[in-house]
Amino acid sequence: NSFVIRTNTCGELRSAHVGQEVTLYGWIQYQRQGLFLVLRDFQGLTQIIIPQDEAHSHVKKLLSNAPVESVVRVTGIVSPRPPGQENPKMPTGDIEVKAETAEVLNSCKKLPFEIKDFIKKSEALRMQYRYLDLRSFQLQYNLRLRSQMVMRMREYLCNLHGFVDVETPTLFKRTPGGAKEFLVPSREAGKFYSLPQSPQQFKQLLMVGGLDRYFQVARCYRDEGSRPDRQPEFTQIDIEMSFVDQAGIQRLIEGLLQYSWPEERGSIMTPFPSMTYREALADYGTDKPDTRFGMKIVDISDFLRRSDVQFVQNALSCPHGAVKAICIPQGVRYLKNKDLESLKESAKSQFNQEIMEVICRPDGSLKSLLTKFLGEKQQSELIQVLNMQVDDVVLLAAGEHKQVCSALGSLRLESADLLEVAGLVLRDPTAFHFLWVVDFPLFLPKEENPTELESAHHPFTAPHPSDTSLLYSDPTKVRSQHYDLVLNGNEVGGGSIRIHSAEQQRFVLEKVLKEDSEVLSHLLEALEFGAPPHGGIALGLDRLISLIVDAQSIRDVIAFPKSFRGRDLMGNAPDYVTPEELEPYHIQVSWPLAERGKEKL
Repeated sequence: NSFVIRTNTCGELRSAHVGQEVTLYGWIQYQRQGLFLVLRDFQGLTQIIIPQDEAHSHVKKLLSNAPVESVVRVTGIVSPRPPGQENPKMPTGDIEVKAETAEVLNSCKKLPFEIKDFIKKSEALRMQYRYLDLRSFQLQYNLRLRSQMVMRMREYLCNLHGFVDVETPTLFKRTPGGAKEFLVPSREAGKFYSLPQSPQQFKQLLMVGGLDRYFQVARCYRDEGSRPDRQPEFTQIDIEMSFVDQAGIQRLIEGLLQYSWPEERGSIMTPFPSMTYREALADYGTDKPDTRFGMKIVDISDFLRRSDVQFVQNALSCPHGAVKAICIPQGVRYLKNKDLESLKESAKSQFNQEIMEVICRPDGSLKSLLTKFLGEKQQSELIQVLNMQVDDVVLLAAGEHKQVCSALGSLRLESADLLEVAGLVLRDPTAFHFLWVVDFPLFLPKEENPTELESAHHPFTAPHPSDTSLLYSDPTKVRSQHYDLVLNGNEVGGGSIRIHSAEQQRFVLEKVLKEDSEVLSHLLEALEFGAPPHGGIALGLDRLISLIVDAQSIRDVIAFPKSFRGRDLMGNAPDYVTPEELEPYHIQVSWPLAERGKEKL
């Protein structure tokens, strides 16, 4: 209550305050028949008794007529609640304040929705009136927890480990590769700034500059269009260090998270487990595995190699062919036929992958199209290989290794969702399973042109020390010093040891990625002036906080988020500007036919 004119907040009064005169400020949460109201502020709720005697008739009239969500001042005496009327669910439930004087500081007009967490509201309406939505308990809690975690992170990095908090520019130039960047016009004809998708180049240049340890709560921008649960502007905890290896960065992040972790979410154990990219893909079908539950992918290629099943033999005769399966526990009991059909349809539509099901009957026999090709002994061995129990359902896929793994990895998550909807709890909602994924490939074939390569992480990632020679002979086989941090199946951080040799960096850009290195001439030149070995990482703050508070969307942990189409529904941005405003930037808008006539707006 320092610096303000209230004596107490609405969440702090207890029995020890009985008899004291207090002055409270807040919003009217609820009012009942002119008898009492509930006053709310950022910290909690207090019940206010409206006086009924003639001497206080003006106070009664004022408080009884004030609309819900009006801002009021109330001065009164703290009193114990009558016996039997205590509310154990409220921290202030043992007391009430008997109003002596009151003032309506600002009346509230009719609300577009009720300010209550349990009231369902459309997300568009919530974002249009975000300043009202922010009054809800859940958003207040999310933003305060976020603030506390960031403060603890600053303490850990700057006070305990000597990091320097440096602000890097928002207006820069385009970076080759990676996500699409927003352009900002300049007054020089034809020249544009780019909003950086991360401070990547600047933090490397700070290492060249000898700062040794850099940190920033960085605003980043990506023009990724309409992507659910992504934001065009987002925040990351950005870190870079000199003279460090992968293990050093990992230990730093584990310590950082342990130090800043909210007490109410339990403790997290370090070191975090680690898994290679190849293991993650083979066992979970994804590079961000959710390790809170089993249902791992099982390779049954060798077992079925001896069988006469034609589609199996066709798959295994192809390069990188494999037969793999996942076992859905109690699938018969919890999944309907339409669920199994939707899983198979999902694999077909998303991955062009056919799926065969195998069901374990109550008598222990198997029901499947596959069984007519397998003898009793082989069926028994298959049950053993897949560790099948009665009522389990196995989904089997044959084809190219990566496609099969990706399809089964997706079905593993979809079937877990279906099982949990049906009542079988697989993933503990209070558990936090961190995992490092390492040894990614340095390059991947481009989707639009598989004969060309692109960086799996970004073009500044160093090759694995054991694979450096392959960089010049067979770059597709090179592993990188790139590491991702995964939490409950979500990527919450990514980083790498960087290339600190100008010669190697130029080779990667020009010869492997076929990029114009001139765009990065400033960085390449800096690497020639005694650049130290360095590496770093960035944690996605929005995603991390949303997982900690179990938010439905990252929009629930950002004060003023954009819609999934990238629009600000409250301020109606982006918006039109006049031709006169565009003139200094040498820009003319070419209107699509459907938009003609709107230019006057």
